[in-house]
Amino acid sequence: MLQGPLPIPPPSILLFDVSNNKQIGEVSHFFCNMSSLYEFKLSNNNLSGMVPHCLGNSSTSLSALSLGNNSFHGVIPPICSNSGSASSLRWIDLSHKFQGQLPRSWSNCMKLEGIVVSNNQLVDTFPSWLGSLPEFKLLVLHHNGFYGVIEKPKVDVDQFAKLHVIDLSSNNFTGVFPCHYIASWNAMKSIESNGLKYMRAEWNPSLSKKYNFSGSDVYEMTVTSKGVDTYYQVIQDIFAFVDLSGNKFEGEIFDLFGKLNALRSLNLSNNMLTGGIPSSLGNLTNLESLDLSRNKLSGQIPQQLTQLGFVGTFNVSHNNLVGLIPHPNQFNSFDASSFEGNPGLCGYQLLKKCSTSSSSPSPFPTAEEDDGDSESLLKLVWGFVLAGYISGLVVGVALADIIINRRALSGWLRCYLTKMGKRN
Repeated sequence: MLQGPLPIPPPSILLFDVSNNKQIGEVSHFFCNMSSLYEFKLSNNNLSGMVPHCLGNSSTSLSALSLGNNSFHGVIPPICSNSGSASSLRWIDLSHKFQGQLPRSWSNCMKLEGIVVSNNQLVDTFPSWLGSLPEFKLLVLHHNGFYGVIEKPKVDVDQFAKLHVIDLSSNNFTGVFPCHYIASWNAMKSIESNGLKYMRAEWNPSLSKKYNFSGSDVYEMTVTSKGVDTYYQVIQDIFAFVDLSGNKFEGEIFDLFGKLNALRSLNLSNNMLTGGIPSSLGNLTNLESLDLSRNKLSGQIPQQLTQLGFVGTFNVSHNNLVGLIPHPNQFNSFDASSFEGNPGLCGYQLLKKCSTSSSSPSPFPTAEEDDGDSESLLKLVWGFVLAGYISGLVVGVALADIIINRRALSGWLRCYLTKMGKRN
């Protein structure tokens, strides 16, 4: 394991990777002179100080810049600020302790595929301006000070169409998450079956030919689920992950989430979401983790969720859900902690029997209720008829006719809806 200050390599170096060591000190401005540098990775060390602003703009070949999990401070360098600079950049990892905002110059990095800026002190709004980048696949902003309502896209074209991973957790976003973005996440809607692929940055072809080497650099990231960090040294190209937890998002959970067939993990916990759980989530047969806990969701748990055969983590605790907890298939393996905090829920997982009174009342009067009301209804009808004779008007008779037909209309509507239900 390497220790001490960073060594200064020759300006002609192509790859510089000292990640996962015990390097200390600051990053020298000499690294800005490496015009042929393809990969610069310093992540997971004890480096400190400010990152030179010239870093990332000196090499047109730079493809991966990874400085995450150090002790840097100050603002993030304005990469791609110069014409033609960092024109090959595909991957940026600048997580941990950076301040300020995301540099708007990043929108000039036309080959950019992913950014990780987690665990910083960034205070900014949602970077919708990254949505137009044609190859953008991964957006990780968790544990920052991003805030405000995420506005819907201002253009009609799909935004973030190739996105595989979006992690906005533990920020200060508010309002309703725009359904327009969910509808445009085309890469999450299908699963490629032509072999196992990984998100990677292919090495510059001209450099490969000039220096007689070939290969690629696979992306890596850490995913947090249910408070547990999972490190992925490689990210499968079919990996799809959505985490909007720990914000103040409002409104209902859109049915559109049920069309993201490639989703492996969906975390909407710790928000202010209302309404019911969409039955369309049962279509996500590749889902491994679903967390909807600590919201204001109501209604019953859809039976369709029992189709999620691969789910290892399921949590709907601390909502306002009611009724019987589904029990077939995978649901049998979830313990009480997945459902606690819902006084209206019942089932063996909570060791709580369901009473017959907990069933939903019919929206139409029953035959017994109709018969019980016959006497009072008849008195009311004759009252209207008498009023019509006394006043010499036919209004009372008309009202009586409407009420007399009320029972017939109610019975017809109930019968019609029953038939429609059987047809469906």
